[in-house]
Amino acid sequence: MRTIILADNQDITRAGILYLCEKMTGTHPVCEAGNRKELLQLLTEYPDAVVVLDYTLFDLISTDDLFILQARFQQVDWILFSEELSEDFIRRVVFSGEHFSIVMKDSSLQEINQAIHHAIRHEHFVCLRIKGLMAGHREEKEERPVLTHTETEILKLIALGKTTKEIAAERYSSIHTITTHRKNIFRKLQVNNVHEATKYALRAGILDSAEYYI
Repeated sequence: MRTIILADNQDITRAGILYLCEKMTGTHPVCEAGNRKELLQLLTEYPDAVVVLDYTLFDLISTDDLFILQARFQQVDWILFSEELSEDFIRRVVFSGEHFSIVMKDSSLQEINQAIHHAIRHEHFVCLRIKGLMAGHREEKEERPVLTHTETEILKLIALGKTTKEIAAERYSSIHTITTHRKNIFRKLQVNNVHEATKYALRAGILDSAEYYI
């Protein structure tokens, strides 16, 4: 039976989630984390927990901090439960895989209940409000630049801080060939420098945030 960890600084939210958990079929133990340190301790103790997290109110340093936690505790399922989330944050979460579910605090009780049940079964859930938001970006997604397999691999190496010379040696290619690939990648992504290319690689899931911060 999976443990549910509440990482939310609003008393009313914690009380509501506790109520829902008590109404579920079967009893799932519930713990509360008041800050990042307490969350880490509970995740270490319950590495397959379900975390209900209000990202906007919790003391995480950044979005990447959240992704690093997910990479460290890969059996954990996360329910991001907030009043408001930025579109950029939502897109990054959607690109990151199936470990994050999203439900808003103004969602129906049914949706909140569904999100908890889905997470307990290791299933992904996104509420209707967020689905509608993402549908509005469908055309934008379809227009995303298409990189070849080779370009994707080289972009990842660039984002990891490798120089053109190092990439050429690693791939047994000439410096001229890697330079040409680099120019094509930057042109397709419409970026001007390594920093912008790295941001794209993180957003698109080409580079895992855990790899980036090693």
